[in-house]
Amino acid sequence: MCLAIPMTITKIEGNKAVAESMGVEKTIDVSLTPEVKLDDKVIIHAGFVIEILDPETAKEIEQTWDEYIKTMENEQ
Repeated sequence: MCLAIPMTITKIEGNKAVAESMGVEKTIDVSLTPEVKLDDKVIIHAGFVIEILDPETAKEIEQTWDEYIKTMENEQ
């Protein structure tokens, strides 16, 4: 299952890249999206970038996750 958490591309070396979200870094494959560039917001599934997000969409998704996290923290 893909949770659609936007990650930011922080490093690219050939077909491999590093993406970060909320302090978590992951090495990923960018073979399916060779046009990806530094600071792009992306969706990753099974270790591959499957979508490059436009900035507005990424912002909306990140805000939704922030609201979810705050709600979960308040329930504890």
